[in-house]
Parts: sequence; C-alpha cells; structure tokens
Amino acid sequence: MKAMVIAGARPNFMKVAPLMRALHAASDCQPLLVHTGQHYDPNMSDRFFEELGIPRPDAHLEVGSGTISSVMGKILLAFEPVLLAHRPDVVMVVGDVTSTIACTYAAVQSHIPVAHVEAGLRSGDRGMPEEINRILTDSVSEYLFVSEPSGVENLQREGIEQEKIFLVGNCMIDTLLAHRHRSEESTILEQLGIESGCYALVTLHRPSNVDDPIVFGRIVESISRIAEDLDVIFPVHPRTRERIGRFGLDDRIGRMKRLRLTEPMGYFDFLKLTSHAKVVLTDSGGVQEETTILQVPCITLRENTERPVTVTDGTNQLAGTDPDRIAHAYQRVVRGEIGRRQAPLGWDGKAAERIVEILRERLSGGSSNP
Repeated sequence: MKAMVIAGARPNFMKVAPLMRALHAASDCQPLLVHTGQHYDPNMSDRFFEELGIPRPDAHLEVGSGTISSVMGKILLAFEPVLLAHRPDVVMVVGDVTSTIACTYAAVQSHIPVAHVEAGLRSGDRGMPEEINRILTDSVSEYLFVSEPSGVENLQREGIEQEKIFLVGNCMIDTLLAHRHRSEESTILEQLGIESGCYALVTLHRPSNVDDPIVFGRIVESISRIAEDLDVIFPVHPRTRERIGRFGLDDRIGRMKRLRLTEPMGYFDFLKLTSHAKVVLTDSGGVQEETTILQVPCITLRENTERPVTVTDGTNQLAGTDPDRIAHAYQRVVRGEIGRRQAPLGWDGKAAERIVEILRERLSGGSSNP
C-alpha cells in the first residue's frame, strides 16, 4: 500500500507523527510524506519534526503564507505534479487546515481515494474557515476516521454512507501518550521561574479572536484579571503577535506584571507547561483534547467547539470572550469544581495503528468493521 500523508501546519504534525510510525511498522506499506510548507517558521514546523521523529518529507512544496485562496492555489499547483509522479493508493489528510482541503481536492480530481483523519468534527459555525474545510473534505473522502462519537453522528446526519465511517480514536493523543514521559525532562518551568500548579497558560490564534480589536481587547481584559491572581504564560503565535502591535495593545499587555509573553514553543516544552498548569485558556481544538487527557482544567475562548467530548467527558468549559464569563469559569477552577474526568473512547494511544490496519484491509480487498 502506497500511502501519501499530507502535513501542512503545526496542528497536523502531532497527528502525522503516529501515522508515519504505524505505516513504517507495516511491512506491506510504503509511506510518502508531503509537507506543503503552510507553516514554515522553525518554531512552528522544523522543531516539531525533530522532536517527534517525523521523517524528512519526500516532497516539500514550500508554499508559505498568504490569504486562504492564494495558499490553496499555490498548494494545488505544487501538489498535482507530486501526486501524479507517485500515484499513491491513498492520500491521507489530517485535520482542517487549508492544506487539508487543497490536497483533498487535487487527489479527488486525480481519482485517488482520500482518507480523512479527524473526520466528522463540527462546530456549527460556518463563519470558521476550518468548518468549511471539514465539511468539504468529509463530503468527498472515501475513508472517514473519526476521533469521537459526535463525529459519527454528524457524518450520519449529513448522509455519509456508514461503510465509510470508522470511529478509531485520536491520533493527537497517540503522540501525547508516546511523549508525555519524555516531556517531563523539559526544564521550561525552571527557565521561566514558575512552579507546577501555580500559573495559567494561554494560547490564542483564531482570526475570530485576534483579528477583531474589540474581541481581542476583551480577551486581554480577561487575561489581566487572571494575572492579578496567577502568573500567566503566553506563547504568542506569529499572527497574534502581529495583531498585538497593529491594535496598539503592547502597553496594555506590558503593564501586566505577572504576564510572560514567549516565542512559540516546541512540543516537549509546551506539553510540560500544559501538564503542570493550574488552568489553560485557549481557542485551540487540539489543546482542548490534550488538557482532557492531562486532567488539566481548560477554558475555551469560543462560543462553540467541534470537540464536544472535551466538555461532556473532559475538563473543558466553553466561556466565549466575555470577561465576566471567563472570570466565572476561572472561579470554578479555583473552587475545584472541574474534577477528574474519564478519557474518551479510543483515546488510548493506538488510533494510528487502527487506521493503518483498516486501510490495509480495505485496499487489499478485505473488510473491516467500523
């Protein structure tokens, strides 16, 4: 089985790592890795490949950044020759970034089946580019590998044939469980001068939060309230850092004595910080999942989530961007109302192995139960 795996942006890399490992472990599989270069900053790409043991890509498209349409166009132009040169049996896309939908479209147009890893997730908010990417990718994929039960329900409601849907678990959690012990060797807490359980961790990157100065201002106000009580560590995404300068928030943020802005971190440092935080505030879907497994309280700075299992089974609270709601969610953490929860079904470190086994059976003419 010749399987072409697509990596484009930082959220993809944690899912690609276990897939490549499982493909290499199967003697009858020939994995090929394509990096679109959608994320190209060393802290957002190269460092993750090194830390997670992801092999050097067989092709690097080096498309860089830009508007969604321009990046999609560059990926299509660069990816099609690679696709036609290798003619894989299946193209494996992960997540919901621009690279996901662009490479899916190219594969389908070339009559090559697509396997979507992390299929079926829905926020219900079509104003999010990621939501459109999810819906379009799922509608044309041949194999839909789902990470949580809500994804199965969403796909069934949209009329996807049952034989295409497989509830396999979460590849991102495969990576977390494989590297959690090693992440404890990180000295990031000592470098930052903070103690376990005595700080909040913030991540923020979604356009709906950082591109609107009013919304961003409300989030900064919420952070300032928490920073009166706790040290706050904020690894700043390049997009977010640019918006801080554009909106004139530097002075306001600079006045928060207990707020620490850092560069984006590697996987091990960030996992160590997440594992030992008192609370995490985020708009990232992946961080919602990681905190659920790590049993760390999470406050999601969005009105919705495509990962509802992190709320029903995990440690996540949806708080939106209103400072009072965020403060209320934080007080619930302080009062210890967000207790330990169970790991969702299939979040056991073996999702990638299940995916590869299903593809091997299906592409060899066998069958596998969803």
